[in-house]
Amino acid sequence: MLDILAITGPIYLCIALGYAAVRWRVFTATDMRVLGKFVIQFALPALLFNALASRPIAELLQPAYLLAFGIGSVGMLLASLWFARQVQGRGLTESAYMAMGMSCGNSAYIGYPVVLLAIGPLAGVALAMNVLVENLVKLPLLLTAADMGVSGAARTSWSRAVRQILGRLARNPMIVAIVLGFVVALLGWPLPSVLSRTVKLLGAASGGLALFIIGGTLVGLQVRGLRLQVAQIAVGKLLLHPAAVWAAAALLPLLGLPALSEELRIAVVLSAAVPMLGIYPLLAQRHGYEGFTAAALLATTAASFPTLSAILWLMKG
Repeated sequence: MLDILAITGPIYLCIALGYAAVRWRVFTATDMRVLGKFVIQFALPALLFNALASRPIAELLQPAYLLAFGIGSVGMLLASLWFARQVQGRGLTESAYMAMGMSCGNSAYIGYPVVLLAIGPLAGVALAMNVLVENLVKLPLLLTAADMGVSGAARTSWSRAVRQILGRLARNPMIVAIVLGFVVALLGWPLPSVLSRTVKLLGAASGGLALFIIGGTLVGLQVRGLRLQVAQIAVGKLLLHPAAVWAAAALLPLLGLPALSEELRIAVVLSAAVPMLGIYPLLAQRHGYEGFTAAALLATTAASFPTLSAILWLMKG
């Protein structure tokens, strides 16, 4: 168990340090937004580009991983959306944000550092595939559903939603970095040493800084009066989502598809077991649901320490 804590312990110590830094006013919430912008715009794109451009193209094409993560995550998304909408009677917009909390993980800020410590450099490839599934499939579906649930003139048509999604993807630095990394790997271009070292320096800043930012953003969030809804999201995200992805990965060989390697099997389940994306409350703020989403982010991040440790222990057992 100590070797498991050696992996998960540093993750949460970095989060705790970020929380303490903002709580004790060494940094402000505005500082966290600035640091977060650096990570999203420069550090993580550099990491993704380097992880892809420095590997043979055959090693990057992992359809089994994409299928396991995609099928498990979309299955969880649809099940949680249906449950909130049909069983609990919530509106479509609220149901979409409930489903987002239970199916969209923080692959960049928490998932990558956890997977890196668990399996090593291959974590960059896993991160790239996670980003593709999240940005090309899950988030577009959920954001479109959230918009479609708004009544009156604010309702967004499917065609307009698709145009907005494509525009966001074209401007997303992580998606651009993934495309460029695949192109360089496909063509077999060696990067000049100066460019290679620059990209590596920027990418190295992403892991610890991302966790520090997550800790800082948790300051001031509260769970009062939202315990049942928050508990539902936390259980769905930390337990049901990784279970769905594990089941999808186990199902692949039964369908005649190649099984995941041990490293990628650990990576795909851990990627599903992390808390929801850090901008979850910011996305929900647009429709007035920042209250329960912020509370869910706080509670799920706190609860993920024992659940992630337990899942990692089971996967490595």
